[in-house]
Amino acid sequence: MGDYQLGEFEEIVLLTVAVLYNEAYGVSIKQEIEEKLERKVSTGALQTALRRMENKGYLNTRWGEATSIRGGKRKKYFMVTPFGKKALDHAQESRQKLWSAIPKIAFDFGKQ
Repeated sequence: MGDYQLGEFEEIVLLTVAVLYNEAYGVSIKQEIEEKLERKVSTGALQTALRRMENKGYLNTRWGEATSIRGGKRKKYFMVTPFGKKALDHAQESRQKLWSAIPKIAFDFGKQ
């Protein structure tokens, strides 16, 4: 399952693309992460992560229509691929295995 390794930021970005579904483009992804997680996101770091995950096959892209509001530029929308979904499933399963392996005493701070 090593093919599905995600860094923490990649996992957050990939989850956010799924949350936004058809409206996942650079600015919307950045805003969603900053609002939901109260975490500042650098545009450069986000663009690097998106490119890296697109190259890994976790994301596909499509271009929106050009609009006068954007000076004729088109938005680049991102979508999670089946391979990206497998990476997210692997991350979730890995974390759940660790959480379920923690003995209850580990968080019983009154007895330590």
